[in-house]
Amino acid sequence: MNAISVANCLDSATHCANNARMSKRKLTRQQAWRIEKIQGERAKRADKRGARAEETLATGELGPEQHGLVTAHFGTQVEVESAPGQRIRCHLRANLESLVTGDQVIWCEGDPTGVIVAQLERNSVLSRPDPYGKLKPVAANIDQIMVVIAPLPEPHAMLIDRYLVAAETVNIEPVIVLNKTDLLAGNPALQQQLDDLLAIYPTLGYRILHTSSTEGGLEELHEALRERTSVFVGQSGVGKSSLVNALLPEADLRVGGLSESTSKGTHTTTTAQLFQLPSGGSLIDSPGIREFGLWHMSRDQVEQGFREFRPLLGHCKFRDCQHVHEPGCAILGALASGEISERRMDSYRRIVASLEES
Repeated sequence: MNAISVANCLDSATHCANNARMSKRKLTRQQAWRIEKIQGERAKRADKRGARAEETLATGELGPEQHGLVTAHFGTQVEVESAPGQRIRCHLRANLESLVTGDQVIWCEGDPTGVIVAQLERNSVLSRPDPYGKLKPVAANIDQIMVVIAPLPEPHAMLIDRYLVAAETVNIEPVIVLNKTDLLAGNPALQQQLDDLLAIYPTLGYRILHTSSTEGGLEELHEALRERTSVFVGQSGVGKSSLVNALLPEADLRVGGLSESTSKGTHTTTTAQLFQLPSGGSLIDSPGIREFGLWHMSRDQVEQGFREFRPLLGHCKFRDCQHVHEPGCAILGALASGEISERRMDSYRRIVASLEES
């Protein structure tokens, strides 16, 4: 497994509904011809760009090969950084697959644009399904995932656990970031609610950072990001873009507030971008997302994603144990003894149920 799938549940539902409606409509011959024509024209343009790149390479008009880092993707071109502050737009050779922010590449300088000639192996990749259910990479070579939550929109245990399970599956370190802590001032009931929600995670070895982009106190976050390539994920409205603006004022990302009718955030980021941090390390700001979609994972992978399950896996009486009511189940035994919390077990069951529904 080499991908973390992330998806906006509400947007996915909208896409599914739209696709369902479209499937009921029969395209007219003229509509089908027009779609085919547009797709053909796009393919021809891509072929021409690839041919020009190959021709330029063959004639030796490009500079020497050099390492670079993809910092953004713009249609058929990508932005590549070869040195701090030095970024250039590049075309891709025709034989290269689509690149994403965070990819390490070999490229040659040209006039006015460069050409990427090779893609280096990825250490990790963050993906999400497109409207048609196909996994699409959005960022690569990530060291840690900052799971951002906030008092509002209200965080839920299963949502947090889904992020953690997905990160564990690809061996990318997750860090829980409780943002907007200024909203807790003078609200002891809300503070207690969040304390109860998060109490389990330090016992499992997860770090929790407390931040507020309006009240300062980002020193701990700065240190956690140092010399790492990180990505912020979480529900829209939890303050991911605000945190990026606080860390990098020059980024000037648009910030979306909460919808008064739903208390959920509005999407503001449209493409993954990589920013270099002054203190070292880099930050990839990815499109606003609400929840990991784990439909492509198996039950075994979900089990491995729960840290407290791992020592017990393979010790159940039955090899195909579902950890529901089977006698001799090691997981249920740990649940009865308190080694596994009821809340985490509930998250596990909900996630597995969502896989079966998919």
